[in-house]
Amino acid sequence: MTFDRRIFNFAAGPATLPEEVLKQAADEMLNWRGLGTSVMEISHRSKEFMEVYEETLQDLRTLMHIPDTYEILLLQGGGLGQNAAIPMNLMPLAKNGPKADFLVTGIWSEKSFKEAQKYGTANLAASSAAEKFNTIPARSTWNLSSDAAYVHYCANETIGGVEFPDVPDVGGTPLVADISSNILSKEMDVNRCAVWFGGAQKNIGPSGVTIVIVRKDLLGHSMGITPTIWDWSTQANTQSMINTPPTFSIYMAGLGFKWLLKQGGVKVIEKRNQEKADLLYNFLDQSSLYENRVTKEYRSRMNVTFFLKDENLNAEFLAQSNAAGLVALRGHKAAGGMRASIYNAMPIEGVKALVEFMRDFERRA
Repeated sequence: MTFDRRIFNFAAGPATLPEEVLKQAADEMLNWRGLGTSVMEISHRSKEFMEVYEETLQDLRTLMHIPDTYEILLLQGGGLGQNAAIPMNLMPLAKNGPKADFLVTGIWSEKSFKEAQKYGTANLAASSAAEKFNTIPARSTWNLSSDAAYVHYCANETIGGVEFPDVPDVGGTPLVADISSNILSKEMDVNRCAVWFGGAQKNIGPSGVTIVIVRKDLLGHSMGITPTIWDWSTQANTQSMINTPPTFSIYMAGLGFKWLLKQGGVKVIEKRNQEKADLLYNFLDQSSLYENRVTKEYRSRMNVTFFLKDENLNAEFLAQSNAAGLVALRGHKAAGGMRASIYNAMPIEGVKALVEFMRDFERRA
């Protein structure tokens, strides 16, 4: 199916980008900053690109209020790459041999848990697998270790649509947060986690760059087997340029940061995101055709999952929504159902259009 206009793209990632950012990138594509070439064609070590790199880091520091005690790395390999890098860089800090605790609340944190087992002891401190990842286990049930190097959790599970409402309390153990799908969607106290990481392709820009924000005192403790490219200390000492970085993705992330600053920053976008999520969840809760299965207090503001109670209508729902320019609503194959990803760049008009379509479809079903 083809369109002669911009659609509302509810994909989980790569995801919709601000139209203003796309237009600027298009305008600059052939002649960036008067150089007669695109930003993709210049050296990553040139003065011009290093200006982009430094601006991108500074704008992210401003948006997230990142103190100087944290290093920002712009890497590659996505969240799955960091699932390996994190234990190799942090597990040696454990008191009695390499060990870490994991809070498993969905498929992504489960992947992190399984990958870490290659490098040391991965303790399953809590899991909601028995509840089909539709909730977060009560804090009183967590079995945290006294000798773990860190505790790992996924702040927002993209597939299941489960989100921690706040940074969990794990005592004095360093906390590692996967924020791939809710980074910059709400204000976060950076000091409450030792490491924050996530791919850019959901709430920042196109795929290609992975952001790692790590407390500086945790650098320099990697395992001997750590590949150079995954060694955070080496990356920090070379401005994330031990190899050629994803220059275009960094440039696009920088444009996205400037767009967000122009909107008024994270505090403003957090309010918008809550309005969008409330609009969609309020409709789902009063519907006789659709349902959300996540415990209300843990519902994701970024990835709204829902199911048609009559699953025989799924194919027709997807066909008609796609024809209406409301695309990529099919849920992940591991979860089924539907999913609307409503990241920062999704305008409230898109959510309103989706709700109106869903209401009309229900009326006709």
